[in-house]
Amino acid sequence: MSKKTTATFGGVWLAVVCAAAGISSAVQAADAEHGKQVFAACAACHSDKPDAIGPSLRGVYGRPSGSLEDFRYSNAMTRAKLTWNDDNLRAYIEDPQAKVPGNRMPFGGLHSEKDVEDVIAYLKTYR
Repeated sequence: MSKKTTATFGGVWLAVVCAAAGISSAVQAADAEHGKQVFAACAACHSDKPDAIGPSLRGVYGRPSGSLEDFRYSNAMTRAKLTWNDDNLRAYIEDPQAKVPGNRMPFGGLHSEKDVEDVIAYLKTYR
C-alpha cells in the first residue's frame, strides 16, 4: 500500500470512528422521562409540601444552593455556595457527602451514570 493510500485509508477510518462516536452519543442522550421515574424515589423527601423532609427541587436547575427561604438547610449546604448546574448536580447526585461534606441528606447517591444524567435532564424541566 502506498503512503497516499495509507493516508487516505487512515482519514476514512478516522471519519468512520468519529461518526460512530457521534451516533453513540446521540443514542445515549439523556432521557428526562426516565429521569422522572428515577426522581420518584427522591420525591419522597423532596416534595412541594411545607412539611417535606428536603427542600423542593422544583426549579432547582440554575438555582443557588441553600437559597429557598422556606427551608432550613444544613450549615454545610448554606456555605456550599453552589449553583445547581450540570456539573454540580452530577457530582452531588453521585455522592452528596463528597460534594457537600456535612450536608444532612441521608442518601448514598446514584451509581448509574445513565440514571444521573436522566435525573439532571428531568430536573431541567421540573419548573
